[in-house]
Amino acid sequence: MTAVTAPKIAFIGAGSVVFTQGLLADLFGFPELAHARIALHDIDPQRLGTAESAARYIAGVRGAKPVITAHPDRRAALEDADFVINIVQVGMDAATRTDFTVPARHGLRQTIGDTLGIGGIFRALRTFPVLRALASDMAELCPDALLLNYTNPMAMNVLYLSRIAPELRVTGLCHSVHWTMHDLAQLVGVPFEEVTYLAAGVNHQAWVLRFERGGQDLHPLLDETIARDPGLLRRVRVDMYRRLGHYPTETSEHSSEYVPWYLHHDSEIERLRLPVGAYLEIIEENAASYRRTREALAAGVPLPVEGTLEYAPQIIHSAVTNTPRRIYGNVPNRGLIDNLPADCVVEVPCLTDASGVQPTRIGALPPQCAALNSAYVSVTDLVVRAATDHEPRHIRHAAMADPATAAALPVERIWDLCDDLVRAHGNLLQPELRELLGH
Repeated sequence: MTAVTAPKIAFIGAGSVVFTQGLLADLFGFPELAHARIALHDIDPQRLGTAESAARYIAGVRGAKPVITAHPDRRAALEDADFVINIVQVGMDAATRTDFTVPARHGLRQTIGDTLGIGGIFRALRTFPVLRALASDMAELCPDALLLNYTNPMAMNVLYLSRIAPELRVTGLCHSVHWTMHDLAQLVGVPFEEVTYLAAGVNHQAWVLRFERGGQDLHPLLDETIARDPGLLRRVRVDMYRRLGHYPTETSEHSSEYVPWYLHHDSEIERLRLPVGAYLEIIEENAASYRRTREALAAGVPLPVEGTLEYAPQIIHSAVTNTPRRIYGNVPNRGLIDNLPADCVVEVPCLTDASGVQPTRIGALPPQCAALNSAYVSVTDLVVRAATDHEPRHIRHAAMADPATAAALPVERIWDLCDDLVRAHGNLLQPELRELLGH
């Protein structure tokens, strides 16, 4: 650490202003981080300027006195950084819309499209070149920094980084486990502070393995709650829990995309109230939130400054103060979960303190949960191999292996779809992967 009282924290993709605001509100809420050096980077000058203005405003509201700098050049932001928070979205809203509209023309339905499936595959492929450049810059400018990645698809991005830069200290962060357990506690009427829990698996498809209060299993209470409310049966997560015996840790919209059973069937979409194309509405709301923030800052109108309970600020505070905490992180498996591949990326509880992020060994997952995770990590592996092996066929192999894509389309249509998305994303992909392969 450069200085305990003034760590340098670089935000890569700081133009994701709303998310940046929440992280800064959390950071500045810790007195020990009130004098941190905040280096903001984004390639969009307008968004970068808005992020800088928001950072200064939040610091003022929180009573913090950080050193805030804004950098169009990524390397300047990274130089001598102690922590790097990655929140880039390559291609922004236009690329995300492409990930939905092109597959929809082929008859493929998606809800979120940022983790697995055809949307996750191409989001990863256009993110990898940026991650490679980021890892190279960090090796030169801040080799000991801890990289905290929020960019999806989480498992693909962390796996790619672990293969191209194994010396990099990287942990992927996601709030899904925390909020799943928070909401389950609320559902069964138990204060969240009284709940103990354990979850493990892969990002957006981890599983609740333990859910207790004072050593008492809360699953029977959850079962009673579901039995009393037929409306709960119209949620994908509840449907999966009843059939698999373990509750998945992401929303029903997300969870529906990682299995073959739901989105391909009109009856299931109706039964489970699945909002096809939901993420398109989310990006519209995100754009509107950005506009409101920018206009408020320009007009001097007060902004809400609210914490997010995200893990990155907690990890940074733990590292600076040696305060131990438990968070959930996405890290290479390396024996953490016995019945998943050793080199895949898993989501497990981790201890964080001054020595960094230390994952917890879980052992074996229930076999039915491991079976679904195995399909997920197989797709992830093929997408990363496409990039590292310069093999465009592996893009198609990943789509063929993806459960939801394979359930919806015959193989020739899958290859046609991949060609259409390669054309659509063009220069955002690394050159070796731009080849069109037809049938």
